[in-house]
Amino acid sequence: MNSPVENFITKPAAQDNATLLARRQAALPRGVGQSHAIFASHARNAEVWDVEGRRFIDFAGGIAVLNTGHAHPEITAAVQQQVEKFSHTCFQVVAYESYVELAERLNALAPGQAPKKTLFLTTGAEAVENAVKVARAYTKRPGIIAFGGGFHGRTNLTMALTGKVAPYKIGFGPFPGDIYHAKYPNPLHGVSAEDALESVRALFKYDIEAERVAAFIIEPVQGEGGFYAAPAEFISGLKAIADAHGILLIADEVQTGAGRTGTWYASEQWPVAPDLVTTAKSLGGGYPISAVTGRAEVMDAPAPGGLGGTYAGSPVATAAALAVLKVFEQEKLLERSQALGERLQAGLRRIAERHPEIVDVRGLGAMVAFELGKGGDIHSPDAETTRRIVAEATTRGLILLSCGTYGNVIRILVPLTVSDAVADEGLTIIADSVAAALA
Repeated sequence: MNSPVENFITKPAAQDNATLLARRQAALPRGVGQSHAIFASHARNAEVWDVEGRRFIDFAGGIAVLNTGHAHPEITAAVQQQVEKFSHTCFQVVAYESYVELAERLNALAPGQAPKKTLFLTTGAEAVENAVKVARAYTKRPGIIAFGGGFHGRTNLTMALTGKVAPYKIGFGPFPGDIYHAKYPNPLHGVSAEDALESVRALFKYDIEAERVAAFIIEPVQGEGGFYAAPAEFISGLKAIADAHGILLIADEVQTGAGRTGTWYASEQWPVAPDLVTTAKSLGGGYPISAVTGRAEVMDAPAPGGLGGTYAGSPVATAAALAVLKVFEQEKLLERSQALGERLQAGLRRIAERHPEIVDVRGLGAMVAFELGKGGDIHSPDAETTRRIVAEATTRGLILLSCGTYGNVIRILVPLTVSDAVADEGLTIIADSVAAALA
């Protein structure tokens, strides 16, 4: 195991982080955040080296983009082969087989017995926007109900759907109308499944009649909101409400999809099937692609020309995504996700036994997090200690990210391809960082 000192390479670097950071600050708007003052030189699997030659273990995974790791050779080879043929035609002008094949694969993987169809786009926000378009076209209704703490993107519509003000919505209004928010179930913080369902029913009384609602949109596990999983009884109740009023259920799996939770879609673990599913991030293994998959009759609602995009489902990204699916099969990454999640949670619980300030350790598959409360009080979010732990980890060679409505949750999105040795090394750094931050 390398120590922080051993992680440095002594030969002089041609460039350094501080110089690049100064150039960045002069050239980029301040609204583009950066959680770590690090500039990457190269990366492999779950490790990144910066321009100064320092090695970092990557527990962020590009925010859930790198389930198959950095620069996986199978994916790199597929991309290189595609680029040598052609890099772009615009699928709506001249089509290519990889788009069709990938759609067939995702249709087969999607939960539920009904026939499916898939649309490809470029970003997660685009997928969410198009899922809303499809839902409105199918139901002929305008209303969308999202949930507090949810994150759905940074475009104007997806900001409206997002249930977290800072930093995503400050100064950017007004937002589109007919968007409403119900409570997300969070038993850990006193919001039961029934409380959340009752908040949905309250919207029908006070804000919008059920007959004007096109869809519910929900993350199976809230990402930016703190890695809280929606209880099965809540999902069953929500689907019952949806079916009673002709409302569609959209599972936003931009962060949970592509095997992160131990199944290809987290909603496979639901007791009911969603009508539409959005995916992005790790679907492309580092290349930009997103998807909306749903019941065929629903997906066919928009008229020809109503869906698409210039770069949507690019040949390079579809080749990468097909390679991602191949890697998942060859390396049994769904099983690995479950085993890795158990390993990470067990390690974090051992740390929590020594530090009562860690008030919860949770996860679904390898989507794992721990939460901090002042003095061990779960109702007193400790964002400051959370920031110190993330900063300490960086100095020790580990990339971590925080999340949560109160900024007091540390999430782990390490590549599923990480070795046990590197995962354990990362856990050791977390233990040392927590101890240092609380000293």
